[in-house]
Amino acid sequence: MYGFVLSAVRTGIFAEGRFMGKVLDEWVSDTQEFVRTRLPHLVMVALIAFVLMRILRLITGRMIRLAERHAPGQARIAQVKTLAGVVRTTGIAIILVIVSMVFLSAIGVNLAPLLASAGVAGVAIGLAAQTIVKDVLNGSLILIEDQFNVGDVVTVAGLTGTVETMTLRKTTIRGGDGTVYMVPNSQITTVANQSVDFSVATINVSVDFSADPNRVMDILNRIAQEVRNDPAYKSLFVADPQVLGVDAMKGSQLIFPVVFKTRATQQYAPTREFQRRVRIALEENHMLPGDPMRVFNAFGGGSNDQSAAAVPAGEHEAQPASHDPTTIKPHETNPFTGEG
Repeated sequence: MYGFVLSAVRTGIFAEGRFMGKVLDEWVSDTQEFVRTRLPHLVMVALIAFVLMRILRLITGRMIRLAERHAPGQARIAQVKTLAGVVRTTGIAIILVIVSMVFLSAIGVNLAPLLASAGVAGVAIGLAAQTIVKDVLNGSLILIEDQFNVGDVVTVAGLTGTVETMTLRKTTIRGGDGTVYMVPNSQITTVANQSVDFSVATINVSVDFSADPNRVMDILNRIAQEVRNDPAYKSLFVADPQVLGVDAMKGSQLIFPVVFKTRATQQYAPTREFQRRVRIALEENHMLPGDPMRVFNAFGGGSNDQSAAAVPAGEHEAQPASHDPTTIKPHETNPFTGEG
């Protein structure tokens, strides 16, 4: 059959010995050489490329299935799917480019000018889009290392808010006042994640110097435990509140820090309730809140004589014995004349 077709073609201008006949002989020879030497190589390259793409799809599919099985939430699953899609697309693109170059080389295309042009274009694109490349690389690391997820309260690039969306190029954060911030991932160098494991809140209760510290601590311990055991807040705590005692004395005020350890970002409700109850308890126990502008005056012998001398004699005698000494105004002296 092949001989019949060849003999039918070899007529006229394609006859043996004529110009087109010689061209036809060259074509047949080149085709035979291509089929004998290069075609098996190309078939093998195509098979390897197909296997590599299948392996890449299996790996990325496995990543997604593991995320769906073990991820803590839908946000993390979406991140893994995004990363898997980028890895799969990038890998397939690289494989196809390599296979295309092998095929072009096999059919005799000179790749040197093409590679040189691609190199120049790559340098130009790299210089123009280097920020985008940094964004994508840093975004990939954020997803791989699971630095934060959608819904977390974070501080990045000096901005604090809730993460609304994440891509390989940027992170969208909504601030407490509703403002939406678009942060390029290349600008994220330090991440402060407030939604991991637990939160710690410290409430500094300020009480007047005249109050008994032991009694104040008893009251604060009682209120803290009441809030801790309240059904409305009990599930929010991961540890009992701690009253640390007198942390500082500033003027006429004593500072009592109270530490609350709660579930992540759940510290606000119990601390507000604690402060409300402290306000009521101070009034019930006739205790004054701390005030750095209030002057404390004590009367009696010993070391308190200097404090008593600071008040004019007339005012001293006019004060009843039961009067609260913390409400006495200090003696004022004219700084220019020295007269009281």
